Amino acid sequence: MVLYTSPFPNSFLSVLHSFSWGLIFPCYWLADRLVGSFVPTTYEKRQRADDPCYFHALCIIITTPIYLALLVASLPFALIGFLLWSPLQSARRPYIYSRLEDKNHANGATLLTEWKAAGSGKSFCFGSANVCLLPDSLARFNNVFNTQARAKEIGRRIRNGASRPQIKIYIDSPTNTSISAASFSSLASPQGADSTNRAVNAAIKRTTSMEYKGDNSGSNNCEDREDKGGSGEPNEGEENTCIVRINGEDNGHMSDTETDTINGQAHASGPAEPSLEGDAEVSKTPNHKQKEGDSGSLDSYSASRESLVKVRVGDGTVDQGTVNNKLLYKASIMKKTSVRKKKHTDETFDHEISAFFPANLDFLCLQEVFDKRAAEKLKEQLHHYFEYIVYDVGVYSCHSCCSFKFVNSGLLFASRYPVMDAAYHCYPNGRGMDSLASKGALFLKVQVGSTPQDQRIVGYISCTHLQAIAGDTTVRCEQLDMLQDWLSEFRKSTSSSSTANPEELVAFDVICGDLNFDNCSSEDKLEQQHSLFTHYKDPCRIGPGEDKPWAIGTLLDPEGLYDEEVCTPDNLQKVLESEEGRKGYLVYPTSKNHSSSQKGRKASLKGNGRRIDYMLYTEEGLYLEWKVEVEEFSFITQLAGLTDHLPVAMRLMVSTGEDDP
Repeated sequence: MVLYTSPFPNSFLSVLHSFSWGLIFPCYWLADRLVGSFVPTTYEKRQRADDPCYFHALCIIITTPIYLALLVASLPFALIGFLLWSPLQSARRPYIYSRLEDKNHANGATLLTEWKAAGSGKSFCFGSANVCLLPDSLARFNNVFNTQARAKEIGRRIRNGASRPQIKIYIDSPTNTSISAASFSSLASPQGADSTNRAVNAAIKRTTSMEYKGDNSGSNNCEDREDKGGSGEPNEGEENTCIVRINGEDNGHMSDTETDTINGQAHASGPAEPSLEGDAEVSKTPNHKQKEGDSGSLDSYSASRESLVKVRVGDGTVDQGTVNNKLLYKASIMKKTSVRKKKHTDETFDHEISAFFPANLDFLCLQEVFDKRAAEKLKEQLHHYFEYIVYDVGVYSCHSCCSFKFVNSGLLFASRYPVMDAAYHCYPNGRGMDSLASKGALFLKVQVGSTPQDQRIVGYISCTHLQAIAGDTTVRCEQLDMLQDWLSEFRKSTSSSSTANPEELVAFDVICGDLNFDNCSSEDKLEQQHSLFTHYKDPCRIGPGEDKPWAIGTLLDPEGLYDEEVCTPDNLQKVLESEEGRKGYLVYPTSKNHSSSQKGRKASLKGNGRRIDYMLYTEEGLYLEWKVEVEEFSFITQLAGLTDHLPVAMRLMVSTGEDDP
C-alpha cells in the first residue's frame, strides 16, 4: 500500500487548493476572532474582574465594528474560494504521511535499534490524548483558548516528557517500600550546575552503584550496572534505560553518613542556572507560563520540590530540595521490587497518576486536532521525537457516504517505528454538530522488528473518536460495530502471511481513542456491553459497569481548569490522588440522583470520574508462541491547563518465551 505524503496527487491541484484556501482564510479568521471575543474563558473573566477601568469591554466595543466590516468585505472572496475549494476535496487524499528525513532532529528515533526477537521479550509504550485543538472560538466553549500557542506547547511537553531517559530501580529487599514509584513520576530539573552534578553523582554512587549523565538529546549512560538476573532483567531492545540496583541492607535506607554527604555537597554547590526555551507566542496564555513547581515542561526553572526523590534516614526525612536536580534530569524512575507490593495486591502490572508522559513513548494517538495550522505546529514539535507522523486525517466537503464535512477527523498518529500501511474510514452516521466533522477511524500497521529468518515483526494500531452527544448510545454502538469490521478488513488486506508460511509475526493489536462513554454511567450500558470488549481487553475494567479501584476519570471539569490547585502538572497530580480532589475537578458518571454541578461535590459518587479515553489490546490474531500482557498503565497530568482531558498511556510487554542470549 502506498502512503500518501501530500494531500493531492499532483502539484497543480495542490496550488489550486492553496489559492482557494487563501481566499477563504481571511473570512474564516475574522469570524473566528469575532465569535471568540464574546466567549471568554474563566481565566479571562478573572482577569477582567480585576480591571476597574473595563479596558477589555472598551476594546470589544471598538474592535467589533471593525471585524464586522472586514468580515463583510471578505465574504465575496470567501464565496469564490469556496466554489473552488469544495470540488477539489473529491480528489483529496484521506491523510498526510510525514517522515522526518533529518534524523539528527529526532531525539527519540535515533535511539531505536531493530528488535530481532532473540531475547525474552520487548515492551512497547502507547499514549492517547484528546487535545481539543479546535478553532479558537469553538475551543472556548470547552474553556480553553489560544489554539495555536497551545498546539506548540502540547507538542513540546509531549516530546520533552517522552524523551527523558528511563531509570528502573530494582530493590533487593522484598519488604522495602521507602522509595515510592509515585514520588518518581514527575522528575525534572534545569540545566547547569555541573560541579554539583559530579559531587552528588559521587555520593549517590556509593549507595546505588549508578552514575547518570543527562543531556538534551534524551540519551543517557550508565557506566556501572549490576549483572542481569532474577526478575529484574532488562529486556532486549529497551532503549534509553538505566538499571539501578539498591542493596537490601537496612531495608534499602541510606545511612546517616551517606545522607549527610549528599546534603553537604548539594548545599555547597549553590543553585543551578536556569535554561529556558523561550517562546513569545506561548507566553500569551496562562497555560504556558512556567511557575515554580511546574514540571509539565522540562524547560521550566525548577522541578516541584515534592516531585524529587525522598530518602529516609531512620525516622526522619531528608529535605528533597537539597538533592541536586541535575542527577535526575529528564529521568523517569520506576520502582520494581522482587515481590510486587502494590496498593491492590491482585493487580499484575504497575499503575499510577504521572506528571509526565512515559519515557520511551513509542506510539501516540491524538484526537481533536481539527485546526490545520495548529496541526502543523504540533507536528513540528513532535518530529523532534517521533520520526513518522500521520496527520490531517479525514475528508472534507461532500462524499458519497457522508454529509457535508467542514473539518477533518481530528486524528493524528505519531510513531518511532516505520508505518507500513494506513487506512481511514469515516463514520457515516454522525449526528448533530458531530456530523460536521469527519469523525472516523485510522488504522495503521507498523514494523517493529524482524526475526533472524527475515520475518517482519509488525503491530496494528487503531485510533478513533466516537459520537460525542450524550444519549446517542445507538450511534456509538453502530460505530463500534463498524470499527471492528473495518479493522478486520484492514488486517486481511494488509497481511502478507499464511498459516503455513508466515512472512509476518504480529506482536500486538491496540485500539486507542476517545470513545465518549464511560464504564460506570447507567446511560452507557449498551456501549459497556458491546462485543468489542469480548475481543479486546481494557486494563482499567473489571466488567460492564465496574472499573478497577485505581482507575480514574479522564474528563476534567472545564470550569476548574485554571484553578491554582490544578493548573500545573504536579498540582493536578496531587489533587487526583485524593478522592475529594477527584470529586472537585473530574466529571462524574451521570446519574438522576445527583446534580450536574461538579465543583465542591461531597456526595458519595460511583467510580472515580468519567473515563472516556480508552486503550484496549487483544491477544487474538497474534503470533501464537508469544504472549502479550500489560506492564504499566498511567494517567498523565502533563497537559494540565492545555486540554480538558487526561492523557493515558499503556506499556505492553511482548514475551517471546526465549531466554536472553
